[in-house]
Amino acid sequence: MEKSRHFCSAKRFAVTDKVLHTAALCRSAMLPPLFQISKVVTESENLSDTLALLLKIMKEDMEVMRGTVSLFNSRTGKIFIHDSIGLTKEEETRGIYSIGEGIIGKVVETGEKIVVPLISEEPAFLNRTGCLSVLDYSERSFVCIPIARGKKVLGAISIERIYTDPELLDYDVEILGIIAAMIAQAVELYLIENEDNHFLMMENERLRSALKEKFHPSNIIGNSKPMLEVYSLIEKITKTRSTVLILGESGVGKELVASAIHYNSPEANEPFIKFNCAALPESVIESELFGHEKGAFTGADKARKGRFEEADGGTIFLDEVGELSLPMQAKLLRVLQERTFEHVGGNKSIAVTIRVIAATNRNLTKMVETGIFREDLYYRLNVFPIIIPPLRDRKSDIITLAEYFVSRFVKKFGKESKIISTPVQEMLLSYSWPGNIRELENVIERAVILSEDTVIQGSDL
Repeated sequence: MEKSRHFCSAKRFAVTDKVLHTAALCRSAMLPPLFQISKVVTESENLSDTLALLLKIMKEDMEVMRGTVSLFNSRTGKIFIHDSIGLTKEEETRGIYSIGEGIIGKVVETGEKIVVPLISEEPAFLNRTGCLSVLDYSERSFVCIPIARGKKVLGAISIERIYTDPELLDYDVEILGIIAAMIAQAVELYLIENEDNHFLMMENERLRSALKEKFHPSNIIGNSKPMLEVYSLIEKITKTRSTVLILGESGVGKELVASAIHYNSPEANEPFIKFNCAALPESVIESELFGHEKGAFTGADKARKGRFEEADGGTIFLDEVGELSLPMQAKLLRVLQERTFEHVGGNKSIAVTIRVIAATNRNLTKMVETGIFREDLYYRLNVFPIIIPPLRDRKSDIITLAEYFVSRFVKKFGKESKIISTPVQEMLLSYSWPGNIRELENVIERAVILSEDTVIQGSDL
């Protein structure tokens, strides 16, 4: 099998007049793996075990980059990825389609195969799982074959591979067709017995993943060295309830880091309360943070809990903490020291168990030196500092972030998939981004709205 794999590999990448002969030899080389698959299908009573081996053989002997087996739940009308190779669990849970949606949805709808020689030239390819970057589009092929029993389509089997020659994709179609026929009966029996329970389990997992993913460090986009250091600090601090001070320019993602700390801590299911210290006038901040008793001031018709009380057991995130006045700084200092406070207009001490995460774009050290920020409060907050680098210091993340925003806004606005042209990528990399990620997000949102093509051009920026 090893020898046949290398033979097929060598022939795949040689564009010659003997393409059909090469395909025939590759077809012969697949006979032992196909026999192995048929044996497993016959002997195994567990569909997942069967598909796991099937996908493993496809990866090794057909040299696919990724492969999926998607099943159709006729009661919900949804198509979901049951097993895959080359995808993470998170990517699998995103791979849910309606009938007729994307390549997989069209194959299940029509019962006909679809061959895409170049993904970059196929608008119907949605990249729903998010596993492909824009750079992958120009060099990948995609083949999708229905899994059917008679006229009843049960799902689809698909592969993604490096683009070589269209003629050799016909070989893939033939092999996948044989495999689909082999597993069709096992898939049908599985769906009869499990489709309700399995889909509910998948949907449950998808919803849980969506909540956690929203604030998970893996979703703080970027793999530059400065960001890897940030991820390491996040991982360490989530195991404690120590106070955290997040520092960085406006628009770098301080709130996202705070959210990641909370939602990956043991207190993830407890409250996460956010408060912007610069968003309200000073006269309102005290009652917002600490709550008030009935009649404490004009308009206080009833007692009300403050943000610290609401965060009890969880985390409070104080954004723009450098904007607090000195009197409010003194009150915050007491909470940090004693974890107790009183409602405005009250005299009963209220104790809370909370983690405090503060953030600012100000230079607190200079503010301490000039006397506009309390030194004792600074040291109370600066227990575990995390400095978020500006976007100009993480150039290698810019295109990855831009692609992420393109994907997000394409879905939001219901537009066809788009890629970023090379000249636009160069423009993005050469700009200094004073507004950081927030500015990049706004630029990409505008570009997606303006773009009338599948490629974002400089005129769209």
